[in-house]
Amino acid sequence: MDAQSRGRADEIDPADQWVLNPRTGNYELQLGDSAVQQRPKVAAPRRSTSAPAPTTPSPGVPKPRRGDAPPGGRRGGGRSRKGGGGGGRRKKVLLITSGTLAFLLVGGATAAYLYYDHLNGNLSVTDVAGAGTGGFKKDQPINILVIGTDKRSGEGNEGYGDKDSVGHADTTILFHVSKDRTNATALSIPRDLITNIPACPTKQPDGSTKTIPPAKGTRFNTSLGQEGRDAGCTMRTVKELTGIEVDHFMMADFNAVKTLSTAVGGVPVCLEKAVNDEEGSQLKLGPGEHKLSGEQALAFVRTRHGFGNNSDLDRIKIQQQFLGSMMRQMKSQETLTSPKKFLSLAEAATKSLAVDSGIGSIAKLTDLAGELKNIDTKNITFTTLPVKDNPAEPEGKKATVVVEHSLADPLLQMIRGDVSLTEVEKKEQAAQEAADADAKAKQDALLQGNRAPAGDVRVSVYNGGGPSGSASTTLKWLQDTKGMPRTSNQGNAPAKVGATQLEYAPNQADQARALADAMGLPATALKMGTADAAAKTPMKLTLGPDFQKPGSPLAPPVPQELPKDVQQAQADKAICAK
Repeated sequence: MDAQSRGRADEIDPADQWVLNPRTGNYELQLGDSAVQQRPKVAAPRRSTSAPAPTTPSPGVPKPRRGDAPPGGRRGGGRSRKGGGGGGRRKKVLLITSGTLAFLLVGGATAAYLYYDHLNGNLSVTDVAGAGTGGFKKDQPINILVIGTDKRSGEGNEGYGDKDSVGHADTTILFHVSKDRTNATALSIPRDLITNIPACPTKQPDGSTKTIPPAKGTRFNTSLGQEGRDAGCTMRTVKELTGIEVDHFMMADFNAVKTLSTAVGGVPVCLEKAVNDEEGSQLKLGPGEHKLSGEQALAFVRTRHGFGNNSDLDRIKIQQQFLGSMMRQMKSQETLTSPKKFLSLAEAATKSLAVDSGIGSIAKLTDLAGELKNIDTKNITFTTLPVKDNPAEPEGKKATVVVEHSLADPLLQMIRGDVSLTEVEKKEQAAQEAADADAKAKQDALLQGNRAPAGDVRVSVYNGGGPSGSASTTLKWLQDTKGMPRTSNQGNAPAKVGATQLEYAPNQADQARALADAMGLPATALKMGTADAAAKTPMKLTLGPDFQKPGSPLAPPVPQELPKDVQQAQADKAICAK
């Protein structure tokens, strides 16, 4: 259908302009002269704001803001930023590479041609005043904080409770992507967790910075919206709580669930029993399978009275099941082969997406998506930070929770250590553990033998991930305290290591034993080469993230298996809600 048959160019459905190119096998967006000439020539700026942008109670499912102008038009609200409009450009086809925005929000997509400038204008960008790293690194893990707020903005959402609320961090997921980009862990953080919120510098509309004082012993969900806190405050709170530095945030609110679930043609869910939540979300469904979209989908992820023991912790499990299903739906052939459906997803995602300035453009989001595009849903694990009832509250009036450290600490160590939680890698891990045990036995045997005098030990010290200044402090300690003057500080290692290691040649074994004794290095830290070294060649000591300070034992190794009581679920598995 062309512009003339519709009567107005600005009423064109973009999907109707897509044509299959028989030469390339790809769909291409063909804009005829008449359609382009009739399109309003108005710039489409990106919206930038220092206030919390709209977010959703379903983690990673963003919402379109209401009152948007036609493609290329200016939207009201917030401080505008310069962005190119699509008007007046003839027959332009723009490529955004695979796996882009939809995956970043809820799990996956493929390559498509999109209105590049128009989508740029849809984004809402927040300056988080240095709360994140400012940019992910291609050779390191990526940590994205996905925030869903309970702010009641958007048409039809006024009836969901406090319509004047500035919103809280109602649903929060820390999405950790592995260094090798083969797997990801999605860690849910309960909204009612009692924690400390650190001091938070926030950017104001006039460009100034206001620091919001810290808050101790308060609910996690108050890290957003309350007292003027923005998403950067939630990022800082998560770092203090987990020890994991967040690279970027993405945020959305109620309408995202409605819009994206509709764009994919409905999200399949399964219920073990009937649900009739007249008290809260108004969700009413019978047992069995359903395909939810719009208001029904929102009710499903909002309900706290339909499943389990009616707690927020059970609602988190329901939201994880919904997101896993949406990921599978977006990766299905039904979605990937439909240009119209993909365009609807792109529009819904970018209109509802609020991000930090580090990924505040389609180009930057595309770079990030390129890092994530090949992760299979079977390698994405949902889990929840382990918590227990707050002991400070009286029995029968439990409303908040605290961290259950016996379970949470190993889980957080695994995420910080970039250890996969997916079942498909357990066999590989078991094989690696067997190999490590064999290597340890060999290294233990190597430690049995003569030690060289301290003054004969030659070693070059590198920092490969230890605390700042570790190489220099270790050098001084070895020379002044341990009587090893033949040592040198080589600064930062060419690449970071997973753990402290001492590399040496077979004819340096006596020196390695002496240094291992002095440093307290375990046998697993010793790495012997295959060829003897030339005279006066130093060994190589690389300090890793397990190094604390000279003379102190290395930190215990990262756990390779979760405690059995830690909740987890793989995104590729359909689970019926209970």
